[in-house]
Formats: sequence, C-alpha cells, structure tokens
Amino acid sequence: MMVDSNGSPNCKDDGIMTIRTRFAPSPTGYLHIGGVRTALFNWLLARRHGGQFILRIDDTDTERNRAEALQPILDGFRWLGIDWDEGPEVGGPVGPYFQSQRQQTYLDAAMRLLQTGWVYPDYLTREQLDAEKKAADAAKKPYLHRGPHRNTPAEECVRLYQAQPTTLRFKIPTDRVVVLHDLICGTCEQRADLIGDPVILRADGRALYNFASVVDDVLMGITHVIRAREHLSNTYTQVLIFEALGAKLPLFAHVPVVNEPKSKKKLSKRDMAKFVTPEIRAKLHAIGWTDEQIAQRDDLNPATVAFYREMGYLPAGLVNYLGRLGWSLDDKSEFIPLEQMIAHFSLERVNDSPASFDPDKLYWLAGEYMRLLPLPEKVAGCLPFLQRAGLVSEPLDEATRAKVERIVVACGERIKLFSDILIYGSPFLRAEPVYDSKAVEKRLKKPGAVELLRQFLPVLAATEPFDAPTLDAALHQFCTDRGIKPAELVHPVRVATTGTEVGIGLFDALAILGKPEVVRRIEKCLHLLATSETA
Repeated sequence: MMVDSNGSPNCKDDGIMTIRTRFAPSPTGYLHIGGVRTALFNWLLARRHGGQFILRIDDTDTERNRAEALQPILDGFRWLGIDWDEGPEVGGPVGPYFQSQRQQTYLDAAMRLLQTGWVYPDYLTREQLDAEKKAADAAKKPYLHRGPHRNTPAEECVRLYQAQPTTLRFKIPTDRVVVLHDLICGTCEQRADLIGDPVILRADGRALYNFASVVDDVLMGITHVIRAREHLSNTYTQVLIFEALGAKLPLFAHVPVVNEPKSKKKLSKRDMAKFVTPEIRAKLHAIGWTDEQIAQRDDLNPATVAFYREMGYLPAGLVNYLGRLGWSLDDKSEFIPLEQMIAHFSLERVNDSPASFDPDKLYWLAGEYMRLLPLPEKVAGCLPFLQRAGLVSEPLDEATRAKVERIVVACGERIKLFSDILIYGSPFLRAEPVYDSKAVEKRLKKPGAVELLRQFLPVLAATEPFDAPTLDAALHQFCTDRGIKPAELVHPVRVATTGTEVGIGLFDALAILGKPEVVRRIEKCLHLLATSETA
C-alpha cells in the first residue's frame, strides 16, 4: 500500500488501506486548545478517508493523573462533536484503551526486546545517575547515559533481570543517523549517538511514554501519528523502537505549536488567563463565579476547551476555528462548515509554521455560526445563562419565554455567544435598572437632559401603539419640534430606562419593557436624580 506525500491513500498497488489515527490525552487536567486542534486533525483525516479515530488514555503517570479529569476530556470531545470509533465508553477490538490497564502488554514487549538484545537492565542508583550528569555538566558535554550492562549478552541480561527486576533501558544503536520523513516537517535527521539510552520500563514495571506509545501504536494498527511538534525529538527514539519490534513505521506528521495572540510564545494556561477581559469576567460573575475561581479553575481559562463551553460558544464555530488554525482550504476561506472541512482535509495544507491564536477572530467566527442558528435553538441556548444569573426562573412561564424571545430577536447579530444575552438581556429582566455611574454622569447629568426627560415623559405615556416604529416617530417629532438632535434625547432615555449606554435599539428596548414599565422607570430615575442633587 502506497501513501501520497500529503498522507492520502494511494491505491494503485494492493487495494485500499484503512487509515487509523489516534489521540492520547493524559487525564491531568482539562482539554487544552492546542491538544484539541491536534485531535481534530487526526479525526478529520480519518473521517475524510473512511478510517477510524481511536481515543487512547495515556495514564501511566500515576503521580500526575487525576481521576476526576477524565470525564471532562470525554465530555469536551463529545461537545465538539469529535466522536471516537474505539476507546473509553465505546470499546473496540484492541483494548483496553487505558494505558494503565496495559502493563502486561508492555512487559511482554519489553521481555522480547530483552531477549533479542535491544534492552538491558540498569542497576545504577539515582545518586550514581546524578553524579554522572554532574560530571557531564562539569565537562560541558551533553549527558548521554550508557548503562554498565549495555554490552552484556542478551542471555545474561535476561538472567540478571529475572533474578532482580529493575529499570530496563533501550539500547540506542550509535552508529547511524535516524531519518524521519515527516508529512509536515519534511525530512528530519538525528544522529543516534546523540540520543541517550532511554528507560522504557521503570523498576516497578510501569512503562514510560516513548515505549508504551510505540507498543500501542503497533498493536492498535495506527497508520498515521499526527501530534504536536514538541514530540518530534521523541520520534527518533520511537522509530528505533518500532524497528526493534520488527514493526512497520506509521506515517508521522508533527503539527506546529499554537502561540499566544500576537506573540511567539506557546499558548499556555498560565499566560492565557490575562485574556479574561472585564466583559468576560462580568459574565462569569453574573452566573456565579468568583474572582478566586476564575483565577484558579482550568475550565475558566481561555486555553482550555471547557472555557468556551462555559462562555456559550457554539461548538461548530470553535471546531471551524481550530481546524483553520494552521490548516487552510484555500487562500481566503475562514468560514468552513464541518462537512466541507472533512471533504477537503489533507496534511499537505497544514502550515509548517506556528499558528497564532486570535480570540477576536474566534469571536467573529462564533457569531457567523450563531447568525445561522434557528431562533428556538438560540433562545434555548440563552436560557441557561439567564437562569444561572437568576434573571429568569425555572420552570419558565410562557410570558417570560415570549419576552426572552423578543429580546433575542431584537439583539440580532449582537449575540455571538449565548452568554452575550447577559449583556443585552439583563436590563429587561431585572426588577430595577442597575445604573452605570459613568453613563449617568455622561448622559443624565448633562445640562438639559433631565428637563428633556420630563418633557418627553407625557409623550411616551400618550404613545399608541407602544411599538418600535411609533416610538421612533414620536421621539423624532419631539426633537424636530424643539430643534434638537435625536441623540440629545435618545441617550438619556436609554440610560434612564436600562441603566446603560450599551444595548439593542432604543425603540425595540422601550417596546419590550412596555409603556407602564418605561414610564415607571423614567419617573423613578427623575426622582433619584432630584434626590441626589439636593443631598
């Protein structure tokens, strides 16, 4: 079976190869944006060619693993629509799919390599290894460990290990150059004599990443290993382990890193916390999160997928953005529906340079998908945010539902995320306006503003019907009669009735509030202003 340079099947010789890709997250925290982008590329390649995408859990690092971290990983993938053909909660013919449950498999593979001379036992203590490293540092030489039993015959190594199990190391053949033909990076080379003999099995029998990954890729029939560029240095060792096991190499594709916005620094959870803007923080406060939680929780960090779910992004928009992050359909398309992405995905169009995460572009793209969402689904997506903020009750009565629907319609394309309803819907669902002090100072305490409100109040009370077009005409006629610009009245009316300068069109806002509430709020605002002036 031949494969093109872009990783696409070439069936000119012996029929069709089934592409099998995999993603192997560690359950140490929430899904990172960069990791999901890598998983998506694996998934897209498998889906385009009718192959299988395997989800494998790399949980051999028991010190760092968190049992509670697994479910958010699975839930995150399901929310994004990245389903897996084999793996946790699905099963499959080559399980188990948790590396912690495959220790005997790794031990058996290590024993075969021990018997064939590729692996040797290493009895050096931590103190002895540290002394070796210090000596190399002092001599200003790279530290490359070669154990005392490196050249011990295989039969003797087996006898030693059976008598006293210990750390097992892979014997790097030092007389060659490891050549890797990467589908993204091109031809990569590494002198083997510059690679230390890696531990493949700890003294307690637990396998390390480089070894467990290769054994699993072989037994699970993985044809394409698509992963982050940071793993490229591991791949040279893994190539040698594949060869030692007598296994065919999969095709490798190392995806460049994702950098922070407008930076050459790799995207990290710690640094992405600074992109929690005051507006985002206000939304999180509204639905019950404290500043301490925002600072500490991974699911409230813009570097994790959970953050975008919490903020009300449509998963289709996030998938589109992540798929476009380092891959292109052509030289201009940004909005690429999933079906189109699947139909055209290839590793050939994955950029070899780091991608830059752009929250503004993601927000715009989210809005493009929200714009296409049917109204009932948009309302259904907004309601949980309003309920968590205590702005509507559960269960919802029909009158409130109708009011929320009117608000969503009036918002139009302002709602790009479901959480945006907290900005635009709150003034209509609170019992009283929450006045923004800057808006009050700028709009209501401006000379003449209070008098205009007093004069306009009877006009509002007499307007019939109390709908947006009639209100628009009434305000403009009022302003024409007095020779003033409409803005001189629009802003005071908006702040008096909603408490803020930001929001939907004023006349839609007044119509949604209704005449009695508009009159009541303006009267109360005028009273508060008069009280504050005399205090």
